Amino acid sequence: MSRIAIVAAMEREVAPLIRKWQVRWIEHGGRRYKLFENREASLVCSGMGPEAARRATEAIIQEFRPSHVLSVGFVGAVDPALQVGEVFEPRTVIHAGDGARTDTGCGRGTLVTFGEVAGREQKQKLRQAYGAAAVDMEAAVVAQGAELRGVGFGALKAVSDEAGFAMPPVEKFFEADGSFRSGRFALYVAMRPWLWGATLALARNSARASRALCNALEQYLNRTAVAETAERR
Repeated sequence: MSRIAIVAAMEREVAPLIRKWQVRWIEHGGRRYKLFENREASLVCSGMGPEAARRATEAIIQEFRPSHVLSVGFVGAVDPALQVGEVFEPRTVIHAGDGARTDTGCGRGTLVTFGEVAGREQKQKLRQAYGAAAVDMEAAVVAQGAELRGVGFGALKAVSDEAGFAMPPVEKFFEADGSFRSGRFALYVAMRPWLWGATLALARNSARASRALCNALEQYLNRTAVAETAERR
């Protein structure tokens, strides 16, 4: 049984970490989920957005009965001081939809979960409304799923876009199940040269964020394994 269940939105966010993990599939709620496993943890990729995260959290908790659920992935900076590739472990996670707050018990700062991709203007509004440092689309929903089932919760994120970054229109290419139509997005951008710069920058920033996130996750899992070994002695 895996003690830690990890919920990521997209496989590319955690690809450097899970490259050598074992893979299997489970079914839950009429959907198949690809699971990555090692000795310390099991990881599921939910897809983008709150509803996809909710379903994946239910699936992995039901499958493993973990002691702790960790929401991981990319965030957009809301605080202008946060830079691309910076790892962010929030103390407070807020759901912008209903105002629900979760105290993770560690880390610092506030992460707000918003139901859509947040551009520059929306980030400013979230900063003013919640004093948030960063924004994502999943963490608060994962937190609620963990709380409903009496499971501990934490979040570990990496910044993929800074507060003033002008996002290309990626939200147009999300499917209802949270998947991303990368081929159609690439074709869309190819025909619009004015989007090339932002798209290339986002790709570079995302790769940097992925490396930073995976390094931090590896350290987190190693610390957890050491602590559990000490408890058993």
